[in-house]
Amino acid sequence: MIRYAMEQLLEWKDRPNRKPLILKGARQVGKTWLMKEFGRLYFEKVAYVTFYNNQRMKKVFDEDYDIQRILMNINIEAKTEVTPGDTLIIFDEIQDAPRALESLKYFCENAPEYAVIAAGSLLGVAIHEGVSFPVGKVDTLELHPMGYLEFLEAMGERQLADSLKAKDYSIIRNFNSKYIFWLKNYYYVGGMPEVVSYFSEHKDYREVRRLQKEILTQYENDFGKHARNANLARIRMVWNSIPMQLAKENKKFFFGHIKKGARMKDFEVAIEWLLDCGLVTKVFRVNKPAVPLKAYVDFAAFKLFLLDVGLLGALSELDAESILEGNDIFVEFKGALTEQYVLQELVAETNYTPYYFGTDSQNFEMDFMVQKGRDAVPIEVKAEVSTQAKSMKAFCRKYNPNYAVRFSMLDYVEQEYLNNIPLYAVCNI
Repeated sequence: MIRYAMEQLLEWKDRPNRKPLILKGARQVGKTWLMKEFGRLYFEKVAYVTFYNNQRMKKVFDEDYDIQRILMNINIEAKTEVTPGDTLIIFDEIQDAPRALESLKYFCENAPEYAVIAAGSLLGVAIHEGVSFPVGKVDTLELHPMGYLEFLEAMGERQLADSLKAKDYSIIRNFNSKYIFWLKNYYYVGGMPEVVSYFSEHKDYREVRRLQKEILTQYENDFGKHARNANLARIRMVWNSIPMQLAKENKKFFFGHIKKGARMKDFEVAIEWLLDCGLVTKVFRVNKPAVPLKAYVDFAAFKLFLLDVGLLGALSELDAESILEGNDIFVEFKGALTEQYVLQELVAETNYTPYYFGTDSQNFEMDFMVQKGRDAVPIEVKAEVSTQAKSMKAFCRKYNPNYAVRFSMLDYVEQEYLNNIPLYAVCNI
């Protein structure tokens, strides 16, 4: 399994001013595997400590923050001798040990020679419940589900992935059908590492869906275990409404579609809980396409996406034939699935913060907006090769942007007022 986040871990390892690293991300995105694999490949020794159901190690941090005493306990727990420079210390499920999280401050200040990496699936929720975060004393890295490039690598298509990364469109055009074939498979399989790993070996769509539903069940079990009872029903209502919200032509999140008469204040805590878990992404509307986009955010208007396109399909109970071959019933939701995919790629594969554009007084909107240097770049998403871009034309006539992008199943094309980028090349925006 190839994870591009490994390159960022290597960069962290070699920093002269390296701090302990916190690896953030939702449950099941592969944090534990990545940490262990990083240690196996680039360190002589790995001292792995998990705090899940481990009262013994939790107590070690309750006494004080004496690093040498803590290291002695880690030696015994991990059955290895921790030495600076050649040992990676891993703290897993650190949200279950608040004082272990706080100890990272003292590793930073008193023992910077030790390489320490920590991860926690529900870390955002734990911090909001009073766990002290060592601000300024740690580095952070967000791990997302596997992107389309990583998916290609997992399918044994490294040369296709390399051509995309190199932006070699002469080669890319020649293999357009292969890119589209694997893209449709990615829509169904998604990027959860366990699911991708199974599919790469067995190509069994039915079992893929079973694994995805198992992950969804684990997430919903977390709702019951970690959310307060007062919020539990609302969290579930928001979660289950996302496919319906994205299926609308106007994908703005409407609280009234969850429950008649519902308002933002009734559900904002539930949405924040899902955000803290890393299970959803919130994309705010901007009311003016100007730099900086953040200055024109309307916090009352937003779209809500899941963390993974495959899980969206599973939550929506879409069958493999609908996605891979397409049918008339599926036409309306195809746009939702495609927009979910584009959002994932923008978040995981680029440095852009995605917004979308619209106002209450205009009858058109842009699916996404990103800030590129001094430009606010409009993005339109089309699920197929049909590219009747009425909204984009209206936007460009009114605002005359320097750059405009459309993602579709067409090849790369530079047109009069925009560039068409193939959907499988979102990473190249």
